[in-house]
Amino acid sequence: MSILQKINAQLDSMAPADRQIGQFIIDNPDQMLRLSSAALAVETGRSQSSVVKFSQKLGYAGYMELKLAVSEAKAQEWTAPAGMIHGTIEIGDSYLVILQKLIGSKQLSMQQTVAVNNEKDIGIALEILRKARRIHMAGVGASSLVARDFAYKLMKLGRNVLHDSDSHVQMANASTLGADDVLFALSYSGDSIETLRIAELASQRSATVIAVTGLKDNPLSRVADIRLYTFADEERVRSSSITARDAQLTLTDLLFILLIQGQPDAHEYIHNSEVAVSVLKAEHL
Repeated sequence: MSILQKINAQLDSMAPADRQIGQFIIDNPDQMLRLSSAALAVETGRSQSSVVKFSQKLGYAGYMELKLAVSEAKAQEWTAPAGMIHGTIEIGDSYLVILQKLIGSKQLSMQQTVAVNNEKDIGIALEILRKARRIHMAGVGASSLVARDFAYKLMKLGRNVLHDSDSHVQMANASTLGADDVLFALSYSGDSIETLRIAELASQRSATVIAVTGLKDNPLSRVADIRLYTFADEERVRSSSITARDAQLTLTDLLFILLIQGQPDAHEYIHNSEVAVSVLKAEHL
C-alpha cells in the first residue's frame, strides 16, 4: 500500500486537523511536493507543528520523509502511454509543442528542486564545503558532467577539488580522504553502483558525504551525512537524463552563487581565473 492509499484509508478516523492535511495531500500530491512544511501549514490552515506531527503519526521521522514517500507513490502510479519519446513529449507532437513541453519540463524540475531543499540544509552543506580541506566529486554518466562543471566552478574560488570522469580514479581518490575532507556525490537514482561504493569508502575514511539525489529513499541517501534533493521526470519515458541533469545543475549553481556571496575574496579569485584564461584566448587570435 502506497502512502497516498494509506492516508486515504485512514482519513475518516483522523482528527480534524490531520484530516484536513491528509485530504490536501491526496487531492494535491504534486503541489505538496513543492511545499515546505510551513507552506503546507498555510495552505491547510494548520500550524507547522501539526504538519510535522501528521508525518510522525504516519511513521516518518519528519515531513521530508513523508515527501519522499509521496514522491515514490506518484512514480509508481505513472505508466508510459504509447508513443511517448521523452517525458510528456509524444512522437506526433509538432516542433512548437515539443519546444513548449521541453522548456516546461526543464522549468518545473528546476523550480521543484529549489522547493524541496530547505534553507537550513543548504546552509549546512555550504558550511561543510567552506571548511573542507579537499572536496572530491563523484558521479557517473550525466552526473559526472555536472560534477565536472561544479568542480571547475569551485576551483575558480580557490577550492582544492578532485574530479575525474573515470570511476576507478574516483575510487582511488576516495581512498585518500580523511575527516577534514568532503565527498560530493551526485546520482539521481541513488543506486549507481560506482557512486555508491565510492560514497561508502569515503564514509569509512571518515570524510563527510554530501549526496545530491532524487527524492525517493535510496542507497546513496542512506550513506550520506547531508542529503540535498533534485526533482525530475526521470521516472517517465526518457531518451537521456535531461531534466535530472538540469535539476543537478540548478542546485550546484545555487551552491556556487551562495559560496561566492559568503567568500570575501571570491571575486578576486574569479578575476584572476578570467585573466589567466584570457591569455590563452588571445594566442588564438
